[in-house]
Amino acid sequence: MFISPTYGPLELDQVIKRMCNFMVQEGNYRIIVGTDSQLLINSTLFVSAIVVHRIGRGGIYFYRKTYDSKPYSIKERILTETSMSLTLASEILQLLAQDIILCEQYRQLLEIHLDVGEKGLTREILNMVVGMVKGSGYVAHIKPDAFAASCVADKYTKSA
Repeated sequence: MFISPTYGPLELDQVIKRMCNFMVQEGNYRIIVGTDSQLLINSTLFVSAIVVHRIGRGGIYFYRKTYDSKPYSIKERILTETSMSLTLASEILQLLAQDIILCEQYRQLLEIHLDVGEKGLTREILNMVVGMVKGSGYVAHIKPDAFAASCVADKYTKSA
């Protein structure tokens, strides 16, 4: 179940419909998927976000929370975040597969934001996760340009 501050709780197919309705309006768009995580006392919280950015004119977003009872190291968390984002991007494209033109158009707009940067602990696995994303056919963005992961998803890891 995804949550939208604008539309409330939605299943993924409903998210896709809202995205399509939003993108019918004139403008240039980016579809962005990003995931962030937070260690909790007895579990790890993962938050995946889908952001539809109307360039220069705002956007909409949707997020879902997933809890895992396993404690993760930082490397495991980043790898899991990346895998979750790639899986979500694939799920989006699978739901659009009935319309091949729309599916291919969205694939070209779709990018993955990774919660890694050239500074800090995550720099050690930066090349690995960027390679995972690029190898899957998507554009990868890292901090400070990875706002879907480091701002949108991060916001909801703090409000567990």
